Amino acid sequence: MSQKRIIVIGGSAAGPKAASRARRLDENAEITLIQKSADLSMASCGYPYYVGGFFDDRNQLLCSPAGVVRDSRFFWNAKKIETLVNTEVIGIDRVKKEVSYINLLTGEKNSALYDKLVLATGATPRKPPVPGIDLTGVTTLQSMQDADYLRKVRDEGIIKKAVIIGGGLIGIETTEALHLAGIEITMVEMLPQLLTFLDFQMAKLVEKYVQGKVNVILNNGVTEFKGENGVLKTVKLQDGTEIPCDLAVLAIGVQPNVKLAQSVGLEIGTTGGIKVNEYLQTSDSDIYAVGDCIEVPHLITGMHVHAPFGDLANLQGRIVGENLIVGNVTTFPGTIQTGICKVFDFGVGSTGLSEKNAQKAGLTNIATVVNASLDKPGFMQGKLLITKLIVERATHRILGAQVIGPGEVSKQLAIWAMAIQGKMTVEQMVNVDLPYAPPYSLAIDHSIATAHVMQNKLRGLFKGISAIELNELVTNDKSPYLLDVRNPDEFEQLRLGIGEVLLPLGQLRKRLTELPEDKNTEIVVWCKISLRGYEAALILQANGYKQVRVLEGGLMAWPFVTK
Repeated sequence: MSQKRIIVIGGSAAGPKAASRARRLDENAEITLIQKSADLSMASCGYPYYVGGFFDDRNQLLCSPAGVVRDSRFFWNAKKIETLVNTEVIGIDRVKKEVSYINLLTGEKNSALYDKLVLATGATPRKPPVPGIDLTGVTTLQSMQDADYLRKVRDEGIIKKAVIIGGGLIGIETTEALHLAGIEITMVEMLPQLLTFLDFQMAKLVEKYVQGKVNVILNNGVTEFKGENGVLKTVKLQDGTEIPCDLAVLAIGVQPNVKLAQSVGLEIGTTGGIKVNEYLQTSDSDIYAVGDCIEVPHLITGMHVHAPFGDLANLQGRIVGENLIVGNVTTFPGTIQTGICKVFDFGVGSTGLSEKNAQKAGLTNIATVVNASLDKPGFMQGKLLITKLIVERATHRILGAQVIGPGEVSKQLAIWAMAIQGKMTVEQMVNVDLPYAPPYSLAIDHSIATAHVMQNKLRGLFKGISAIELNELVTNDKSPYLLDVRNPDEFEQLRLGIGEVLLPLGQLRKRLTELPEDKNTEIVVWCKISLRGYEAALILQANGYKQVRVLEGGLMAWPFVTK
């Protein structure tokens, strides 16, 4: 039997994973990996942390778990995979099953035949069509070359002011990296919030925190990059504001790199990514596609989405590597789009559907709740977590969760991701058996406590109001009676300052006469995290008050100005 000829186009994450998995399953296959850039198997999610100085050795972005640099020599010696770097594929003949390519350093052209082909062409940064975008000082953070350039900026210490355009994951991470270098940062986002995978309240909490570090401008975009002698000097915004700076980083998202796939007539999906089946085959059964260049189904809605995440790319590469060798035996089911980022000392993450995305998908009969608590006991230096949970009201199935704060966000998000993929309900979550010891969690873990709050809400035992809803009432002069049940010293240190009355929980039963006589009066009650607020609401309800609601998450989840 002749050797199977496999060509993989793209050498970042998914491509090398596919090639490596294929080799492990077939020692005799002829495997060639073609990479346009000079580097292979780059840890691109690590670029901001290299720029920020979390580590100094550039090679760590290219190393295997054993610490060996994954260059062409490594791939040949360890895996018997031929790699052609600095090489661009310029054509695919699907009839002849032949790939044509050019060496970008020498200009030499060549071709190779394949039995199976893998497209792992990744994604490209979105760039706004504005004047001056080619000025020196305007860059992205998508490639190793970008990372090298920004690391050089950091190390030289010459640039003092920078503008980050885009408030998504890369924009946030780049902001932290350059802020750590002592650069004055202005972040510009065209939309009304940062991190659009979050719902508005959660995004406003992140914005409130980030504003304490850098200047954030929302609802504004870039109209021009202005320079002198080809070098950036100013960023001009839509409202006419001009921001002096020496550096601008474009971070407005990525789009699937499907130019090669389109050129050979492969089917493109509704999101702009290459369309693949469950085996990650394209419309040509001998061509597979993986990573940031494809679209995949969302496991909850069934709709196709573009999910450019490094972990998914690696998982998909593994699946394709196996299917190349043994036939279509493994499938990629889809994604719930779990993502997390570091925002200075905060973790910020989301999994499943946000409230707004659930509504867009037609899931309008949903319940949401916001819960705030520590991740572990105060005597173990517990840190704050704020979680928003989204549930299908009819079935109580968990649809999504968003978690932010300085606490153990990653752990919480992993719990919710498993619950969502396991199609768990709130009732299943409230008694789930998680590990507990004071150094690691509360006796009732934050995730379980969040499920308890949701269960109480679904049963009608807890009537909540979000910070967004309360702020809207206050702003429109429709404020209910506002009751803060913390202690006086807490009230003096921090309060909402929206007309609330202080009545400590321990005194509430004795001072009910100080409340409005009309038992139909709408009352909103809270404390620091609204645990005492919930207890106060139960006391008021037991004493005949019919319209009592609790501010979900309390003061800690209030995203607006406090006093």
